[in-house]
Amino acid sequence: MAQRVALVNNKGGVGKTTTTVRLAEALAKTGKRVLVVDMDPQGNASRRLGWAYNPDDAKATISEAIQADQPGAVASVVQPIGWDVEYASRIILAPARLELENRMSEAGVVGAWRRLAKGLEGADDHVDYTLIDCPPSLFHLTQLALAAADSVVIVTEPEYDSAEAAGRVRDFIAQRAVELANPDLELAGVIVNGMQNLGSHADQLAYIRETFGGLVWDPVVRHRSLIVDADGDEVPLSEVRGDKASEVRATYELLAQTMVKAVPTR
Repeated sequence: MAQRVALVNNKGGVGKTTTTVRLAEALAKTGKRVLVVDMDPQGNASRRLGWAYNPDDAKATISEAIQADQPGAVASVVQPIGWDVEYASRIILAPARLELENRMSEAGVVGAWRRLAKGLEGADDHVDYTLIDCPPSLFHLTQLALAAADSVVIVTEPEYDSAEAAGRVRDFIAQRAVELANPDLELAGVIVNGMQNLGSHADQLAYIRETFGGLVWDPVVRHRSLIVDADGDEVPLSEVRGDKASEVRATYELLAQTMVKAVPTR
């Protein structure tokens, strides 16, 4: 069985999708098999992994798998990613597009928050990690992910609003995991993203470390334009060139090593 890790924050723009994609890449480079489940209707993780929706060859997405409400339904929507590198074969994708928003209307349906967990039954047994990219909220789509996950990794920036939102995620897990029928859900770590040489960032990083203690993973991800460029160009970091390229690759590779230690495969 895969270790299922939801990447979460209650605030947008903190780098959850970038972190999900780059951790998947770094894990795959070490030989791990990874399923990325895109639970954000923006579908940015799907696009950055080289997947494009083709209306002339429409394939089912994670929305249809959740709507099916059947054990193993996610297996029917899993697709290869679009990168042309050797390790890309070890990353598979359950993509999303805007239609995923429609699943929000099912929030009041009895047991609907269990549909992703049900859909993943048996569908990710052949991978080592299932990384779930969540939207910037703690409502139904994120609750689907939390009900299915074994662990949560909070992604935050060293800014006040982001750090406060990270605290809300921590508290939600502590207070609501039982209500999601997932009492063993644990906070495995906190990744600090977008660090710059600013006094305010240094202060907020100190606050995050004080708040979360040893759960803060190192290294901190520094703000680098080449990360933005790679996301925009839908390419793996191994194809990126520049003065800081090796530093950026090493950062995510070290974070992937930390994930393997914090959330070891079964």
